[in-house]
Amino acid sequence: MKSTPINDFKAGSDDISASNKNHSKLSSHDIYVIMPAYNESKTIKKVIGKLKEKNFNIIVIDDGSHDETYQIAKESIYNSPNESIYRHVLNRGLGAALRTGIEAAVARNAEIIVTFDADGQHDPEDIIKVSRPIMEGKADFVIGTRDFNEMPLSKKFGNEIMNVITRIFYGIHVDDSQSGLRAFNRKAAGFLDINLRGYGVSSEIIGEIKKHHLKIAEVPIQTIYTDYSMSKGTGLGVGLRILFKLIINTIKRVFL
Repeated sequence: MKSTPINDFKAGSDDISASNKNHSKLSSHDIYVIMPAYNESKTIKKVIGKLKEKNFNIIVIDDGSHDETYQIAKESIYNSPNESIYRHVLNRGLGAALRTGIEAAVARNAEIIVTFDADGQHDPEDIIKVSRPIMEGKADFVIGTRDFNEMPLSKKFGNEIMNVITRIFYGIHVDDSQSGLRAFNRKAAGFLDINLRGYGVSSEIIGEIKKHHLKIAEVPIQTIYTDYSMSKGTGLGVGLRILFKLIINTIKRVFL
């Protein structure tokens, strides 16, 4: 899949790069925000509302939630042609939800695809920040890097373990391998071959980007920590479970 050159961006009336006036401009309508959601009924309406205020295209993937996530999301987005929802009947994991969302965005000719967590930990303003290196042609894939110094210890240890795992198993170091706020251009999205189900998919995607020699950038983002968002994501236990699974998969590939 070939990518369309992206050199500048315009969101509403604000130019992101005033020095590139001769280049084609993109609006927020060219950015597709994909949001996997599993049992996020407490936060998803508010998160969708904030994204709608920015006029982004929104694709929600309900990954077999047992609560009211699907119904709330459906009521929140079905008043706009730029918003859609997909539903996995059974919980298939973060990897499958991301794959569904990325494929849907590519089918809609998205120029930039941004992943965004449904638990309220991300600031929608950072969507433009992670998209900027792609808009300027400096990167194919961008990670929104959280400040580990501000991260609660229970999260910090788990995320540091995953950074090490990413370096060992995929041969690349990034500062925040598990960030849920990321941006892809069309070329990068077309190369992704997602197989892992759980949180390990975040490292797998980075490995795919490296495998295809695509350009990676990292930019700092804000993280909104609440008691609810703290209960989600990659903690120490999750990191160790992912490590165990990767070791088992590596052994299988070598000996089977």
